[in-house]
Amino acid sequence: MAQPRRMVVLRAIVEDYIRSQEPIGSAALTKKHDLGVSSATIRNDMASLEEEGYLIQPHTSSGRIPTEKGYRYFVDRLSTVVPLSDAQRRGIAAFLSGSVSLQDTLQRAARLLSHITGQVAVVASPSPAKARVLRVQIVPVSSTLLLIVVITDAGNVAQHTLALSPQPTDITLADVGSVVNGACLGLTFAQAAERVRSLKSSRRESVALLEGLAQVFEAMGDNERSSELYMAGASHLAHRRDIADMAPLFDALEEQIVLMKLMSALSEDTDAYGVGVAIGSETHTPELLHASVVTSGYGNSPASRTEPAESDAGHEDGGGSALGGTAHANTAQTGMAGEIRITDDADAEPGKMDDGDSVAMPSLDGGSGGSGESSGPVAFVGSIGPTHMDYAATIAAVRAVARYLTRAISSYDDGDGN
Repeated sequence: MAQPRRMVVLRAIVEDYIRSQEPIGSAALTKKHDLGVSSATIRNDMASLEEEGYLIQPHTSSGRIPTEKGYRYFVDRLSTVVPLSDAQRRGIAAFLSGSVSLQDTLQRAARLLSHITGQVAVVASPSPAKARVLRVQIVPVSSTLLLIVVITDAGNVAQHTLALSPQPTDITLADVGSVVNGACLGLTFAQAAERVRSLKSSRRESVALLEGLAQVFEAMGDNERSSELYMAGASHLAHRRDIADMAPLFDALEEQIVLMKLMSALSEDTDAYGVGVAIGSETHTPELLHASVVTSGYGNSPASRTEPAESDAGHEDGGGSALGGTAHANTAQTGMAGEIRITDDADAEPGKMDDGDSVAMPSLDGGSGGSGESSGPVAFVGSIGPTHMDYAATIAAVRAVARYLTRAISSYDDGDGN
């Protein structure tokens, strides 16, 4: 079903305002877009949109700008974006794969995403509570002390000491270790604790060890504070014309626990393509009233790690650009060999390539393509910017970086990580 004309007008206004950050008038719309009606008709449509809460008029003599409701309508009807070329994908992958550790990968991802979008990028390290057990090792370190080492699917190695007196024999430790590995593979820490406790009834000679292991698993799962936030791009805010509106955002960036909860919840409450967007008051954070947050989870279960097909399919209503074009996202500076070069030049225009062309990021359609139960993301990657951010570019960039991080996590699962 075709959209009402005034909603096509709304989308044109949002697109133009994102580009110009100046109030949009009916004459400018009529001149720039082939909307098939007169300027007077466009003015009537704009008045109706203002009455419905999609637009506001900052001054009586100026044009209109989108409201939070207007941005929400626009975002909910964004079409997909053009995928990267093979060379561009290899360039970004090469930049991220050059890291020496998982932490280095996350830091690089934050810098990359910030440079692509020209906004604040936030990348969280995998949450212990969401990690799944790959391998458990029980190592005696003294006559009464054991070291429990757990390797997770998030690429983390968790360690915890367990005091036991008397200490079980080496044969018992090896036997219990083998049983626990078989029983707990692929479980969260909370699930592993429950499973280990269920083994006590059949292994009465190892009750103390099994209960100790269950408590270790619980402690590891509760250790949410070990998740870290990697941020980049705060300096971009200082160069914005709307710095007064963005100033409270600096305070929000200091409240890392608030950001962690907001973006983690948003990454789990996503659209069909795996991206969550909160605009202004939707963040329920006063400091983000004039900001938008775009987040996607990464590091899903094996069932969701298959390579999604690049798709041109949009939303069901056929919503594309109001101009009939395709939304393009910016990319980091790319050399002839496909390498990504991150610059520290605050005055450089984010997203420009050496040849001056803008490049669209790949889209993900969130399909799993495999069997098995999805465990959900183990962490998130996101971008924070003004409500008039380039949503198509930001969503595409966040999704692309999330995909590469999922690949990185997968490589650690396979033992190929550093």
